[in-house]
Amino acid sequence: MAKQKTVFICADHGLAIIYFLQSDVISTLLDSGVRVVLLTHEGLIDQIKARFAHQGLLVEGLRYDDCQKYASSVQPGLQFWSNFVRRVGASSKINTEAMDSHIRQVEAEVQGRQRLVLPLACMAIGVMRHSRLARRSLVKWQMRFCPGLYADLFEKYSPDLVVSSTYGWRNDRYLLREAVRRGVKTGAVIVGWDNPSSYGVPAAPLDFVTCWSEIQKKELVDGSDWDPEKVNIGGIPSYDGYFRKEWLIPRDEYFKQHGLDPRRKLISYASSFVSFSPNYQNIEALANLVANDRLSEPSQLLIRLHPNHFMDEPLFIGEREKIRALAAQLPHVHVVEPVALGGDLGYYSGEDMPEKTSMMAYSDVFTTVYSTMCVETAIHNRPIVSVCFDAPGGWNKKGKFSLPLSEIGEWPTHQRFRQAGAGRVALDEASLKAILDAYLQDPSLDGERREKFIRDEVTYTDGSAGRRTGEWLIQLMS
Repeated sequence: MAKQKTVFICADHGLAIIYFLQSDVISTLLDSGVRVVLLTHEGLIDQIKARFAHQGLLVEGLRYDDCQKYASSVQPGLQFWSNFVRRVGASSKINTEAMDSHIRQVEAEVQGRQRLVLPLACMAIGVMRHSRLARRSLVKWQMRFCPGLYADLFEKYSPDLVVSSTYGWRNDRYLLREAVRRGVKTGAVIVGWDNPSSYGVPAAPLDFVTCWSEIQKKELVDGSDWDPEKVNIGGIPSYDGYFRKEWLIPRDEYFKQHGLDPRRKLISYASSFVSFSPNYQNIEALANLVANDRLSEPSQLLIRLHPNHFMDEPLFIGEREKIRALAAQLPHVHVVEPVALGGDLGYYSGEDMPEKTSMMAYSDVFTTVYSTMCVETAIHNRPIVSVCFDAPGGWNKKGKFSLPLSEIGEWPTHQRFRQAGAGRVALDEASLKAILDAYLQDPSLDGERREKFIRDEVTYTDGSAGRRTGEWLIQLMS
């Protein structure tokens, strides 16, 4: 009798939970007879077991505390700086604007003796950007940081395949290295739109990766040295529910839920880029346009707070409270909060998909700062505006890096959004009002460009990405 195939799936982030559990990826594996062991944050184990036990899914802890203990006690400086160099050391053959901004952030925020190491790190990055040999050498060299935290799980389950939601820039790097060292076929899936252009080379010599599109494949091959034969284009399973309209709340019910006026146009704003810049200046401008009826149509504003607004960071908390206060003061301004997933996975929650879907689908105009929700909203073919007002002084805190929003248009995903004409960009209040009025008068503006943008960015638009990805993983095991 043939041995049952077993796959380890590492889902160490809320977006990964959505990718695997809110799509057909894991159900396709289970239906084929594959034994699936999900590794996730310990705080989610009981919740996931209760929800998916009937399907035969097994759940184990990712051992966050052990990972953090190892990272902070075994040559912590060497681990930190080598991970930093690896993250931003992709080839200069691709657009590195997003990684360059991260370098600037570290330069601004690094403190103490670490400032002495920074010039050496920058020299190493310069070499990495122009040397494939250097990039591959670093990947192999980092294999020494392999604490063997999961030996008992490998012995217990004998996996045929290990799949992670990143190629090793989070705690998953220790699991991936252990799998490689044991000779288990190992690779990653791309859960985020900007991942291939924001993170450099893998944490270990991996066997495969599956991504959204030809665009991402080119970034992985040219920037991170992936063998083209080992890069699969599977679409983005997380968005299958959008295409199949699985999560949509009825409009009347959704409006009632948030106290919205069905007679007014709905302008939504999804906070974004909070780590780099305040959003309040964007929100305040939108709120004043709506509250003072200065747009061509009577409108209302629904503001979605960002998951980072709930981090233990006084700056982010302060902005969150200012936004809440603004909504309480002005008419026709409302706030919606993301749903917490639990554990250390924060507010990136699969439980939130009906809210997100309905907000996008019912928006007469959707606004944000180049968020991934630009892609998601384009699936719903709603008008999109990226609002990029610069905040004077940024976050105005010593040691906290800020980036003017007017300067981020050349980041790879932002650049593609603009070049595709999938939406428009507002840098001041006059342009914002003009764009909003144009879209309110004619929602079909840029519609064909949005549709092409989606075909280019996500490949499969029929809700089949989860099944395709699951079937491809099954093929890897056979």
